Amino acid sequence: MYSRLLKNPLTANQSFFLFGPRGVGKTTWLKQNFLNAIYIDLLDANYYQRLMASPQRLSEYIPPNFDDWIILDEIQKIPDLLNEVHRLIENKKYKFILTGSSARSLRKKGVNLLAGRALTYYMFPLTVAELGQDFQLKTSLLYGHLPKRFESNKPQDFLSSYVQTYLREEILQEGLT
Repeated sequence: MYSRLLKNPLTANQSFFLFGPRGVGKTTWLKQNFLNAIYIDLLDANYYQRLMASPQRLSEYIPPNFDDWIILDEIQKIPDLLNEVHRLIENKKYKFILTGSSARSLRKKGVNLLAGRALTYYMFPLTVAELGQDFQLKTSLLYGHLPKRFESNKPQDFLSSYVQTYLREEILQEGLT
């Protein structure tokens, strides 16, 4: 695992979005750096179904007087949840970390992006500085810098699969074909 050189969002002590393409390590980074946070994965069917049906149920997952971070991973799955996050930031002073793969898709849906209440940060594939001595120009040009690529013994298969499932899906979803 590589140490990420991400601008530290904790210095502002304010809710924030963490956007970046799928597979760049957002969830891994959050789980390593926010050990006491409440973690709500919106890919989990139980969370998804309950919160999709009733976003105000979000407060049921937060203990009274909780003063640490609340992570909502994959916020783009339930954009209407952002209104509830807004309410809880204002009324309870909770601090949220909201992850997603596309700020653009949220903006396109016209959802509440918490202007003035949440900062925005981005995580990208690994940088040359993060890779250090593992950086090799030829393989970087061939396979890129997604963290999972460095774990794979078949980087070409990984990249091909990523392109087929992620990029293609995103392009179709955005209507850019």
